[in-house]
Amino acid sequence: MTGKRQLPIEGQHAHRQDLRTFMGVEAWVFDLDNTLYPHEADLFSQIDEQIALYVQKVLDLNRSDAMAHQKALYHEFGTTLRGLMTTQKIDPDDYLAFVHDIDYSGLEPNPDLGTAIEALPGKKFIFTNGDRPHAERTATALGISDHFEDIFDIVSADLIPKPNRETYDKFIDVTGISPVRAAMFEDLPKNLKVPHQLGMRSTLIIPKGSRDVFQESWDLEGDPYPHVDFVTEELTGFLKSVLGALR
Repeated sequence: MTGKRQLPIEGQHAHRQDLRTFMGVEAWVFDLDNTLYPHEADLFSQIDEQIALYVQKVLDLNRSDAMAHQKALYHEFGTTLRGLMTTQKIDPDDYLAFVHDIDYSGLEPNPDLGTAIEALPGKKFIFTNGDRPHAERTATALGISDHFEDIFDIVSADLIPKPNRETYDKFIDVTGISPVRAAMFEDLPKNLKVPHQLGMRSTLIIPKGSRDVFQESWDLEGDPYPHVDFVTEELTGFLKSVLGALR
């Protein structure tokens, strides 16, 4: 025994190590980008590129300065959109249309994921900092659009992004879900803090092949993500494991 803390393996809970904690869940809440499709699909990189182009255009910056400014806005305001609305008074509809003008042909239908989502007991929602048209196009490309009750997008959130607490409160108010009977799936740890505080089961989706890096962070920082209940590199397989535990 080395005394090293072990990162929860696939299908294990970070603290209870038991997928049966999903028993009683009646609402399944999924982030969109890099969650319902894998990181390697390379879709969000197109969005990131479009955001940088928009910043470059609006602020009349060169490419490298635009990218640096974009990242600074993201870190300060939660989204580049929020930052540009605050500092430049841009038209959010114009921004959202521009940054989501991307090629979806790289997304392949995922019938196994659709089957797993459909089999989950209760209602399913997409909760995204993107907009509804982007979510609809993405879900359609994946072949999973028919399995969701609704999409709660950045417009529904009055353009206030996750991880702001008021955005989650509004999501709960609009959907009528009970947080203690809900589960959330996200690719950003910071966006799982509030859901965990509210009583949701929280699952972090990490890129395939990044588990060793995540393990190193876990070891060095001593449970840096206490608000993350589960960790998985593969959403479809994880949902199948959850369904097995619910039988």
